Amino acid sequence: MSGAHPFLVTSLFLCLISISTFHPTYSKPNGGFSLKLIPRDSPESPLYPGNLTVVERIQRMIRFTEARAHNLDLISSSNYSTIEPNNLSLIRDGFFYMVQVGIGTPVEFQFLLMDTGGGLIWTQCEPCINCYPQTKTHIFVPSRSSTYRRLPCDHPLCHGDLPLYKCVNDECVYNIGYGGGSSTRGVVSFETFTFPLDATRTIDNIIFGCSNDNRNIQFSLRGVISGIMGLSLSPDSLVSQLADQTQRRFSHCLVPFTEAQMQPSVLTFGDTIPLPSSNVYTSPFVTPGGSHYYHLNLLDISVGMRPLMFPPGTFTARIGLSGGFFIDSGALISQLDQNLVNGRNVYREVMRAFQNHYDSFHLQRLGRVPEGFPLCYKYPPEFNQFASLTYQLEGGNYVVDPKYVNFYNTQAGYFCVAMMPGTGKSILGAWHQQNMRVTYNGAINSLQFSTETCANDHP
Repeated sequence: MSGAHPFLVTSLFLCLISISTFHPTYSKPNGGFSLKLIPRDSPESPLYPGNLTVVERIQRMIRFTEARAHNLDLISSSNYSTIEPNNLSLIRDGFFYMVQVGIGTPVEFQFLLMDTGGGLIWTQCEPCINCYPQTKTHIFVPSRSSTYRRLPCDHPLCHGDLPLYKCVNDECVYNIGYGGGSSTRGVVSFETFTFPLDATRTIDNIIFGCSNDNRNIQFSLRGVISGIMGLSLSPDSLVSQLADQTQRRFSHCLVPFTEAQMQPSVLTFGDTIPLPSSNVYTSPFVTPGGSHYYHLNLLDISVGMRPLMFPPGTFTARIGLSGGFFIDSGALISQLDQNLVNGRNVYREVMRAFQNHYDSFHLQRLGRVPEGFPLCYKYPPEFNQFASLTYQLEGGNYVVDPKYVNFYNTQAGYFCVAMMPGTGKSILGAWHQQNMRVTYNGAINSLQFSTETCANDHP
C-alpha cells in the first residue's frame, strides 16, 4: 500500500509508457511461474500462532481486517507528512498472506507479505540506518550479490514529468508511507529473483527497493518477514514489471479458511494459471485517478434472490479516493460502506435484508457473540435456508455461496453474517473469495472469476 507522497503520484498513462523500459528476463522461455501463498495462521507459516480455536481464529481475522481498513483510511485521507503518530499494529496486522522468494546471487530466501494494493517490491537491506528485527532470516546484503545493481537516475521511473521515485545525490530513492506513521526508505535497484516452487525459475533485472531506513514498522516479533511484494496496478509492481512475460496476469484460488490450516493456496502468474473448471465471468477494472487498487464497477447487491436496487453511482469512487468498490485479498472480511451515499447506507441495508430473511424463519437472534459479528442466529441442525450474496458487477454476477457468506460456529449451534462496516469504501475481501478462482487479467484490464474447489489447486 503506497502512501500519498509527492514523488509517488502516478497515472495509468505513466504505467503504460514506463513499463516498456523494464527488461526482466527469464531463465526459461516459458512466461509463467507459481508461488506458495501462505496464510499467516497456517502451520507452514513462520508466523504460525499455534493451534487456535475457531473463535480465536475469527477474532484475529477481524482484527487484521480492521487494521488494514484503518490503514487505507489514513492513506486516502492524509498527506504523507501529516499522518498521525505511529501505531505498530497497523503494519503488523494489516497483511495476512505471505510468499517466499529468493533474492540475489547466490540466492537468499526471504518471506515477503503479499499486498494486492502495493506497488514496489521491497526488502530490508544492509547497511541499515533503521531496520526492524529480522533474526530468523538474514537481512539482504547487496554487496554479496553478483547480480545486484542500482537503478540509474536517468531511468524513466526516476525522472520526467511524473516520476515514481526521486534522484538524491545521484541515487534513485523512494519513500513509501504507510498508515500510522510507518514508512520505508531506500534505494531503487535491480536484482535476480528466484521462486522456490520451481528451483530453476529465476528472473533477472527485477526492480525492487533495498530498504535500509524503516520507521515504525514491525511485522512480527519473530523476525522472519523482510518486506512486501506489491501486486497492484502500479507500474513498479511485480505484475506490471513482468507484463511482457505474463501478460499482466496473476491468479489465486483461496482454500477455505477451515482447510487453510492444513494447506496453503497457490499464487500463479502467466502461463501457469490453470484453466477454469466452470463458467468464467469477466468484469472490467475501473481506475479512479491516483489509485492502483483493483476497482470494479459494482452495479447492485442482492441478498438471496432479492436485489436491493441501489441507485447508479452508489459504488463509484469519488474525489479523494473515497467511495468505490475494489477487490483486496489482504482485507479478510468483506466490508460495505456505511457512509450515506445518495441517501442510502449500503452496509445497514444489506444487513437489514439478511435480518429480514432469517427473521422470516423465526430463528432466534443472538446478542453479542465472542467473534464480534453483529448479526447472528441460533439455528437447528435441519435448517438449510441460508441466503446467498450477489455482487452484481458489470459483466457478470459474483455469487457468494451461503457457505462463505456466513461464519458458522457449529459447536455452539449458531451462525453470523460475515460482513463488516466500511468507512468511505466497500471491499470484496478474502472471506468472499473462498473456493473462487480469481484472475487479475491486465491483458484485458479485467477481473475474471469462476467457482472452483481450491484444495485441488496445485503448482
